[in-house]
Amino acid sequence: MARVVVTGGAGFIGSHLVDELVRAGEEVLVLDNLRRGRWQNLAHQTRVQRVTGDIRDIGLLRPLLAGVDTVYHLAAQSNVLGALEDPDYSFTTNVAGTVNVFRAALEARVGRVVFSSSREVYGDVDVVPVDEATPLRPKNLYGASKAAGEMYACVYRAQGLDIRVLRLANVYGPRDTDRVIPRFIARALRGEPMTIYGGTQVLDFIWVGHVVRALVRAAHLPVLTEPVNVGSGQGTTVYDLAERIQREVSPDAPVELLPPRTFEVSRFVADVRRGRELLDLPAIADPLDHLGEVVAWLRGGGDGA
Repeated sequence: MARVVVTGGAGFIGSHLVDELVRAGEEVLVLDNLRRGRWQNLAHQTRVQRVTGDIRDIGLLRPLLAGVDTVYHLAAQSNVLGALEDPDYSFTTNVAGTVNVFRAALEARVGRVVFSSSREVYGDVDVVPVDEATPLRPKNLYGASKAAGEMYACVYRAQGLDIRVLRLANVYGPRDTDRVIPRFIARALRGEPMTIYGGTQVLDFIWVGHVVRALVRAAHLPVLTEPVNVGSGQGTTVYDLAERIQREVSPDAPVELLPPRTFEVSRFVADVRRGRELLDLPAIADPLDHLGEVVAWLRGGGDGA
């Protein structure tokens, strides 16, 4: 039985990852400061060790990582708007906190670290789909913090720490809050308008189960030294998303168009060939195929904000 630590494991992606690790028989410890995560997301898990704490506290990290085989590092200030509203927390968590995780993992001789980066590291691009060789030119503070984490990963990898980097597209699923899909659905369910900023954005949406599969497979590869995009490889306009939600919730769900926000990336579609080749990830026929599951979760009492 492998001993595994998931930072940010009470959050959206982290809690789904924990579910999969427990199913696989792993011994799992979750570290979360509960700024966005909730222990409620893991209330059904009885074999998971829970630690309320912060990756910015390296004194906390050191004993937790002793004897650990794999660290899945997901703890972060995890969205663009949040980084803009609280740049200090974004920097101290996504940059300094990530360095703490790498440093403590190196000292503890952890087998490997799987680091969840973001498609935001690319910024606005000239050509889609975007492959992993595209230069990193982040447009906002969140993207910059994730790019900095990747740079530190290079430094710690050179010192002997096995770090695998996955660049996640727009992940969606139950337990997510305060991002475009749960916000749109929650507003539609309340009869409030889905607010579209600009209207020309093209996003790459990917189901959380696909991302969990990628994280686990990245951890189990003998070697993975290059970053890997994790997305659907298909672009969806924000208008198309709103129309799909109307079909799932109500054809009368209103839409409100506002001017674009300058800090948002306007177009991204991932080149997913490396993920298919190295992680054996399946092709995605319809990136929004699981939208109904998010609607059902929100109707059942989930809070999309």
